[in-house]
Amino acid sequence: MMNGVAAQSMREKGLDYFINWGVSLPMLKEKAFLIGKDYDLSVALWKENVRECKILAPMIMPPDVVPPEVIDIWMEQTESVEIAELASFNLYQHLPYAAEKAYKWIASEKVLYQLCGFNVLSRLFMKGQEPNERGINEYIDQLICVLQSENYSVKKAALSSVLHFSNLGIVYKRVAENALKSINVELF
Repeated sequence: MMNGVAAQSMREKGLDYFINWGVSLPMLKEKAFLIGKDYDLSVALWKENVRECKILAPMIMPPDVVPPEVIDIWMEQTESVEIAELASFNLYQHLPYAAEKAYKWIASEKVLYQLCGFNVLSRLFMKGQEPNERGINEYIDQLICVLQSENYSVKKAALSSVLHFSNLGIVYKRVAENALKSINVELF
């Protein structure tokens, strides 16, 4: 499965894994499907500093059994945007405590935590999950801070999340519009 050209390109772009085979995401998804959900194998894969292992681990982790402490460790060990985004999409959004983690992460000073938090919230909003009043206030506060920051990846995730937040209903849309107007950003 190795793709040396892809692996070399990733190295040149700054993705620094101990081992990177350059395997494509579709091939890894196919492999994850064949393996199925497997907690022990997922944990073992995550421990390896190999790109493909870090991508496969969240794909095969059963979200209903993974304890929050394992997710905390994985977040601490996440070192790239690629792994943060894929873990958010393949696992974190499906956790029974996804919203709790996402709100904690968007309030973090760490860029990859913020990235995961906004990506997870975006997916939850897409599924129609509405935040409570405290969640709305916390989300809007962090959204405004991030949109005024310099990190493009986190800004992109935040903008995506606010689009999905606005689609929850007219009240959410007005809250988002007013918040964005306060920092001279127009989304709609």
